[in-house]
Amino acid sequence: MAKREEWGSRTGFILAAAGSAIGLGDVWRWPYIAYSNGGGAFFIPYLFAFLTAGIPILLLEYAIGHRYRGSTPLSFRRIGKGFEWVGWWQVAISFVIGCYYAVIIAWAISYTLFSFGLSWGQDPESFFITEYLQAPAQPSGLGGLVGGVLIPLLVVWGITLFVLARGVKRGIELASRIMMPVFFVLFILIVIRSVTLPGALDGLNTLFKPDWAALTDSNVWVAAYAQIFFSLSICFAIMVTYASYLPKKADLSNTALIVGFSNSTVELLAGIGVFGALGFLAAASNSPVTKVVDDGIPLIFIAFPTLIDQLPALNQLFAIVFFLSLVIAGLTSQISIVEVYVSALREKFDMGRTASVLIGGGAAALVSVAFATRGGLYILDAADHYINEIGAVSAGLLEVVLAAWIYRQIEQLREHSNAISDVRVGKWWSWSLMFVTPVVLAFILFDNLRTELFGARNYEGYPTDFLLRYGWMVVVASLVFGVALTLKRWNEEAIDLGAAREVGA
Repeated sequence: MAKREEWGSRTGFILAAAGSAIGLGDVWRWPYIAYSNGGGAFFIPYLFAFLTAGIPILLLEYAIGHRYRGSTPLSFRRIGKGFEWVGWWQVAISFVIGCYYAVIIAWAISYTLFSFGLSWGQDPESFFITEYLQAPAQPSGLGGLVGGVLIPLLVVWGITLFVLARGVKRGIELASRIMMPVFFVLFILIVIRSVTLPGALDGLNTLFKPDWAALTDSNVWVAAYAQIFFSLSICFAIMVTYASYLPKKADLSNTALIVGFSNSTVELLAGIGVFGALGFLAAASNSPVTKVVDDGIPLIFIAFPTLIDQLPALNQLFAIVFFLSLVIAGLTSQISIVEVYVSALREKFDMGRTASVLIGGGAAALVSVAFATRGGLYILDAADHYINEIGAVSAGLLEVVLAAWIYRQIEQLREHSNAISDVRVGKWWSWSLMFVTPVVLAFILFDNLRTELFGARNYEGYPTDFLLRYGWMVVVASLVFGVALTLKRWNEEAIDLGAAREVGA
């Protein structure tokens, strides 16, 4: 068995892990979630969720990857034969996410270029939906390819596959060392500019004004936990894979704290920057801030171009910096997502890195073309909603339950982490993973299923047949894929943890 690749330094791993966690969702999801769930009061359930689920699961995945020295399916298989399929399910979920996430980065690349002339004009919504994406009024199917999306999409995949083909140290780590510092500089510039705009204070007051009554609403606490799970890249097979490349002496708990708090800091700054800018937009349009608040794709590609048009000066420069920062944040996350199935295929089928990158990454690139069609916006929306709300939550729940209750790994992994970490974790970590986290995940999954199956209306009002094809079937297909790959037998040498430790740890 060949020696397992390793990170060149702890700093390289931290930057790569932070790059995975810090992505587009920090900008377009967290500010709106905080605003709509109690404003300043939301920080209480958010911090509680961070300490009782975010850090515990992040450290759990670090410990699994580091101790069992493999991709997520192989690490889970080394824990127990019945655990492997969950690892493959998480790999399949990451595959789906990687397919459509690449398209969003492609949009950001296009908008970086559009920024030089503010090409979206006076009606950014019509430009984005009708002119750029050429999307129909209602979801129906794929439609024809959109060249303006396809070309930057090929650029995204070219960069991603090139970085991954170079390996962990010369590819992923080197790219993270370059891109993450650039991202932080650009991001700080955006926040500074946003909070110095006229009306920014009103936007910040809207975000941080606490609604203490919200703390009695269980949905607010569920929203806090859901945000933590998605924002830290946990339960997506990413952190297990990245941790498997750590050397024998690695401070797991301290690293988890650094990555976790870095991500939360960026989320807080994103909230300040976004609502500062929205405060300016509200003042410029003589509207209350609550009327211009939006989240997701409309916030990034419609609301922000609208406010950029109204800036008193340096409009193009602000636009370039903003969209370029999104491209960088997206690429670091995309690289980590694709590495998940590159690593898994490489070990299961005993491939070289170049072959696994071409097959795994190439397959994802081909599938992602579906999102570069006229119907791509609606397909992306449906796939993203169901693969996260149903698929990822289900796989995460199974991961925690199997590790904590079926294979009883929690105490062993806590001892493993404490033996090599400066910051020792206590029993609170075990209790969180055994009781708090599975209960919360189970409730989130139950609530999501109840809403989808028995809600008053379909998600976004989309036709039922459309949601079945591009929502539910995506979840089912990822599960079937996970179970199917489990049926292929491993090379016995790959399963031998002792050999893996000897050559790689």
